[in-house]
Amino acid sequence: MSVERVRRKGGSVYRTRWRDDAGNPRSKVMGSKRDAELLDAEIMRRKRLGDLARMDAGKQLVSELAEEWWSGYAEPNLAANTRAAYAAIFDKHLLPRIGGLAIRDVTFAVVMQMRADMQAVGSGAAVTRKAMSIGQGIFSYAQSCGYVQVNPFVGVKKPSGKRSRAVTVLMPESVEAIRRHLMALGHLRDALIVALIAYGGLRPGEALALEWTKVRERTLLIDRAVSDGALKATKNKETRTVRLLAPLVADLAEWRIANGRPEEGLVLPTPRGAAWQAHDWKNWHRRVFVPAARATGLPITRPYDLRHSFCSLLIHEGRLSIAEIAEQMGHSMAMTLDTYGHVMDEARGAEKVPAEDAIRAARAGDVSGMCPRDGEAARASLEIARQY
Repeated sequence: MSVERVRRKGGSVYRTRWRDDAGNPRSKVMGSKRDAELLDAEIMRRKRLGDLARMDAGKQLVSELAEEWWSGYAEPNLAANTRAAYAAIFDKHLLPRIGGLAIRDVTFAVVMQMRADMQAVGSGAAVTRKAMSIGQGIFSYAQSCGYVQVNPFVGVKKPSGKRSRAVTVLMPESVEAIRRHLMALGHLRDALIVALIAYGGLRPGEALALEWTKVRERTLLIDRAVSDGALKATKNKETRTVRLLAPLVADLAEWRIANGRPEEGLVLPTPRGAAWQAHDWKNWHRRVFVPAARATGLPITRPYDLRHSFCSLLIHEGRLSIAEIAEQMGHSMAMTLDTYGHVMDEARGAEKVPAEDAIRAARAGDVSGMCPRDGEAARASLEIARQY
């Protein structure tokens, strides 16, 4: 290691020379002798500690870091659908803006500019927020590996995650209109999917992962979700129990009778007897749910939106606290208040209606509208439901 003076047209500068751990000659020009000597001392210190390799930390490109993060974190920990969404957002928004930069050159100012650029081209708040979260995750990985000392995405304000519009909540009459339409077509399985989401508050992936052994006397045990044909943890990676409303007990009993009274296995397997893959769900959404919603004149196109009905039923019932309702839904109190605050305002001071009574009132007369076989199964299921 050495410090030498270098004469140039504009004056003198100082160069620090050293050899890296592989024996390769390295050098760096500093503006003053004092800076060059401090660098020389730092190199000597790092050599004694066996930490000289960190002198080059941060030269890796963001695109290279992202590949390392993908194989080291994303693939082992994220669901296939989540990875697909992350990859699309990274390729479209992060890669062209910061992918070619060295990670040590990505500063707070660079991230601020990236956000401004996304807003300037009309990227929505949700996409911008997700892109910022992905970038923060990638640089948290880099920080953990010692590639950078500071995460430049931390401290840059993300667009608000609050909903810009109130959720559309379907009353039981509207849910029953979809069920009635599907039952009239003989689609017993499809009607059960609607009921599990609307009257059990299950996310679609949770409904498709439900097993008969998790259907208990008074509750459903929710501990898995389906993601492209594989069973995984729930969205928040927690297990919860959901109150089992009597009308849903009847629907499950009816489906069990129609399938020979199975005691185990998936409640809603594909015709192949397997868990649903991504294309199975997309086909069901496009070919079954959307036509049913349109046929009944309902203002929703996403099966997920049926979940709001369950929360609304619990709010109007008035039996549970906000914390208990949030636990039933599988999300935080803050999200419950943010999403369903307008429903709570409407229910405040109104007559309390038991959830089961509201569903029964909406369902009144359904049996008479079914085909003979379905009507017989429904009546049998009601007998079974009375045992719970």
